[in-house]
Amino acid sequence: MNEKRQYSRYQQNVIKRFYDNREQIDEQRLSELVTNLFLATGKKKREKLWESAKETMKRLKVPQSRIEHVVSTLDPAILAEVVSDLQAGRI
Repeated sequence: MNEKRQYSRYQQNVIKRFYDNREQIDEQRLSELVTNLFLATGKKKREKLWESAKETMKRLKVPQSRIEHVVSTLDPAILAEVVSDLQAGRI
């Protein structure tokens, strides 16, 4: 069970490209979460989306104080401002 997984060269390249582009993938994911939060109707669904947004912002190195503010307000418009700041390079 403790064997190290052996990946083919192709798989290694796919994994490398994924992590090379992780920041762009997370920015796109956060943008999609904003849209989904505006459209979400159920309380459970919204809670799950906000949790995903929080984790994504952490990976994007958004300051913790800003993450707490965004999550405490539960306002997708404020999350959209974070996305805008990320895309403009202010964060």
